[in-house]
Amino acid sequence: MYNIPQISLAVFFMMTLLLRAQAQEKRVVSTLEVFDIEANQRTQILTENRHFEAPNWSHDGAFFLINQNGSLYRIYPDGRKEKMDTGFATRCNNDHGISPDGNTLAFSHNLEAGEDGWLTSCIYTVPIAGGKPKRVTEQIPSFWHAWSPNGQTLAYTAQRNDRFNIFTIPLDGGEEVALTDSDVLDDGPAYSVDGEHIYYNSMQSGRMEIWRMQPDGSGKKQLTDDAYSNWFAHPSPDGKHFVFISYLQDQGSSHPAMKEVVLRLYTIEDDSIRILCGFTGGQGSLNVPSWAPDSKRFAFVSYRPQPDNE
Repeated sequence: MYNIPQISLAVFFMMTLLLRAQAQEKRVVSTLEVFDIEANQRTQILTENRHFEAPNWSHDGAFFLINQNGSLYRIYPDGRKEKMDTGFATRCNNDHGISPDGNTLAFSHNLEAGEDGWLTSCIYTVPIAGGKPKRVTEQIPSFWHAWSPNGQTLAYTAQRNDRFNIFTIPLDGGEEVALTDSDVLDDGPAYSVDGEHIYYNSMQSGRMEIWRMQPDGSGKKQLTDDAYSNWFAHPSPDGKHFVFISYLQDQGSSHPAMKEVVLRLYTIEDDSIRILCGFTGGQGSLNVPSWAPDSKRFAFVSYRPQPDNE
């Protein structure tokens, strides 16, 4: 039996909203899309009358990677779909990403099934070609979010002592290091390309905003401050931008699905922000790194309700 942590009222409320959203997700149309930031154009890659989430883009540009019903799938630019071999890990959630050298996949897998399975989320790695997963984190729940630029460290969000904070751990496992120690939700860590900063989203200001800190957790700085609820900053490979998802209405500490959202682009050189596009989405749309190697495009998932006759 796993030692499942106790849940605070705030976390319980957040997960109740998430579970309700997950129930609604079962009847959705999911579309994998690509946004070109220079052409300001969206292109559809795959549409299914089923729920899927969280695209990665391979570093050679050859395929996307999504999760669906606990499995991971490669999606090719022509829409062709291929299931990935993850061995015993058949409850993969929407936290997964490819190593800087392109050879390894890190992902989160729920050790137990059911509505409370997220409480047993654990981080594993597997060769990008597939195979037997290797466990990285001993403590649960742990949700993968980022590789360090040198590929030797993983950054993730974890619930410890009734609170969600940001941690790092060596690729081969070992002692985890807490980078934040907050009573409010800190989530979504992502390394800058040069490894000098970690971007993340936090409720520290009273609203979910994008922040930045140094890799040891020092030098925390708030980057966004507006009427949106901002989540999941993902830096482009050339280090010039990061894309993030913004809810039009304040969602507190939750990031539910099927809400009105916009994708926004932050230019690091001048701290400017511009809206790229709007759609129905949220949870599952932009949870993980999804830039193309050319830094001109990125992938995301939009959703719409499935018609009653389908």
